[in-house]
Amino acid sequence: MDVPWEITLAVLGLVVPVIAALYEFAFNGRKRLGYRVQMDTTATDLVHSQYTGALQQLRLGDGSRPLVNPSFVLLRVENNGVTDIDTSDYARPDHDRVGITAEFPGRTVAGIVVTEVSADFLMDSFGADSGLGYTDGVISLPRVPMNRGAHYKVLAALEAAEVTGGGRQEGFEAPRIHGGIKGGVGSGAIQETRSRTGTGRATVAMVLFLTAVIISQLVVSLNKDDSAAPLDCARGTVTLLGSTAFEPVLRDAYRAYQKTCPDAHFVLRSDTSAVGVNELDKQGAKKGVGRTPVIAFSDGPKANGHPRAVPRPVALLLFTVVANKNAGVSDLTQAQIRQLYAGKITDWSQVGGKPGKVRLVSRDSGSGSRRAFEQRVLGGAQDPGENSDDCRTLTNPDMPQVVRCRRDSTDDLLDQVASTPGAIGFSELGSATRRTDVDLVGISGQKATLAAADAGAYPFWATEYAYTYGDPVPDSLVAGFLRYVTDEVGRDIVRHHGDRPCQDLSNAVLCGPSPAALAVPRAAAADGELPAVSDGSR
Repeated sequence: MDVPWEITLAVLGLVVPVIAALYEFAFNGRKRLGYRVQMDTTATDLVHSQYTGALQQLRLGDGSRPLVNPSFVLLRVENNGVTDIDTSDYARPDHDRVGITAEFPGRTVAGIVVTEVSADFLMDSFGADSGLGYTDGVISLPRVPMNRGAHYKVLAALEAAEVTGGGRQEGFEAPRIHGGIKGGVGSGAIQETRSRTGTGRATVAMVLFLTAVIISQLVVSLNKDDSAAPLDCARGTVTLLGSTAFEPVLRDAYRAYQKTCPDAHFVLRSDTSAVGVNELDKQGAKKGVGRTPVIAFSDGPKANGHPRAVPRPVALLLFTVVANKNAGVSDLTQAQIRQLYAGKITDWSQVGGKPGKVRLVSRDSGSGSRRAFEQRVLGGAQDPGENSDDCRTLTNPDMPQVVRCRRDSTDDLLDQVASTPGAIGFSELGSATRRTDVDLVGISGQKATLAAADAGAYPFWATEYAYTYGDPVPDSLVAGFLRYVTDEVGRDIVRHHGDRPCQDLSNAVLCGPSPAALAVPRAAAADGELPAVSDGSR
């Protein structure tokens, strides 16, 4: 499995500091005794100053003679580990009171004083029988118990050994500090420490390492191929079939999906809902259940005879009645619409419009939009069929009746209604709303809105279903695109076209209006006699 560089760098940036901290505090700094020589200098009067004062009175410890070549050493002893040090931790024989010795080659100790302790209770460790003392060139320091971070300082006055041939000794060999801790780091020996002023080398190294990680992540991000597909992308080609009413939504949806997933390809073929489901069945018989790269979209549920077609509700489509602007109508009752399509109203003046012949423009019998119109507006009545090719003149002029014609797609129907005087038809709301050359006609005082449909006041709607041949493979392009259409981006596209995602509805599971609203079309279909209409004289 290829691990992205961003993840590798992020892991390094986290793991390395953690390991360093564990090493430093849990292992390397577990129990550690350290020392530091903070001063080692002579006290001779090189320039013969008149201000030497008491320094001229320094003498050997026994007072036998003054110091001729004196020097001073300030030694700091500290617990620089992470655990406390007890008297029993010193690596010395149990009976030995001395914990640490400091040897000064070429010099004799003239006297010592404890000049500083980090806590007052440490002063008790330097009593008469503590082990503190000196002999010749060696200082003995007692077993001092020290908590974490505790320290003490010892100042020593020393006399340099005589130089053969006379004169002064110019330099001294560095002090040798001996001692150790049981269970300490490494051998447990006391270690020379450094001054804590400034930034330590380990800290500088860690800062440089983290800086390098950050710069590397920046470089990787700048050079990253933005076209790389996200985790939910799938490759391949899928054919989208069916509803022309839902075609604008599908076109925008698959184009948006391709921007995120460039290896996905789509073929959009819109005909009618019924044709789409039939083609899905044919392709599924060849490709197999769950592996057919086809999605059929249908305005409303499929017809019987397609047992392998699995439905998934996608959106609620609102439809509207549309009329030619010369018809002069903006609202019709449901009863009036039924009379129009039954051929009982032949002139617009009979329903309050401008005088002119009524021309009915419909869709093919396999259209989901037509099926929704017949079921929800006409109360189940079916369109008797076409009798005109151009939607203006009858095929058989000897049979006087209302002109009826059909068109293959939503856009074709809208074009025909816009260009034909007295024409009336129906369309998906989003497609009709984008037109300025047709009038949107309300039904019984209600415009096509989600609120009206959800309340049962507006009857002309349909659930848009996406059909697959069996359940698609989860990582297939079919499954990925269906998730996309019903996810946030897809839902925004659906709303943009005037339709509503299932999640916006009170009855989201069935993707339709509330149960009370579902009974309204049935009640309308069971109405008694339709209202009387004018005889057309005006």
